Amino acid sequence: MRSYVVEGNTIRELEERYDRPFKRNPSPQVIRNRERAAHMNFGYVAFLLIMAGVLFIGCTAYINLRNNLIANQKEVERLESRVAALRLENEEEYDRIMGAVDMEEIKRVAMNELNMKYPDSGQVSVTESHDSDYVRQYKEIPKK
Repeated sequence: MRSYVVEGNTIRELEERYDRPFKRNPSPQVIRNRERAAHMNFGYVAFLLIMAGVLFIGCTAYINLRNNLIANQKEVERLESRVAALRLENEEEYDRIMGAVDMEEIKRVAMNELNMKYPDSGQVSVTESHDSDYVRQYKEIPKK
């Protein structure tokens, strides 16, 4: 089949094309190489089987680790929601208890029934505390 190449508005060259590619007979060396490449020897098959096993074990281990991670994340979320619920419950209980305490009644019982009184100016000792709630006394407070 002959065809012409058109470039622009003129035909520049004549090009011949063949419907089928040109085939040569391969040399005996090429034939031997192709036959050797087509056959798999025992070492190659063993290597492929070992690599497939390693890949299978690795994928299985990865999937198991991933499932464990997801389960642990769900457990953490469950525990965090439980902690949040317990904190809310504790705050509500604390507010209920603090609302039930009558400070005037405590003062009346302390002063009238227990004979307690406010300290004098010489009885008060000021100390620094890192905690805002209370101070623990491990030894006697030094006298000035």
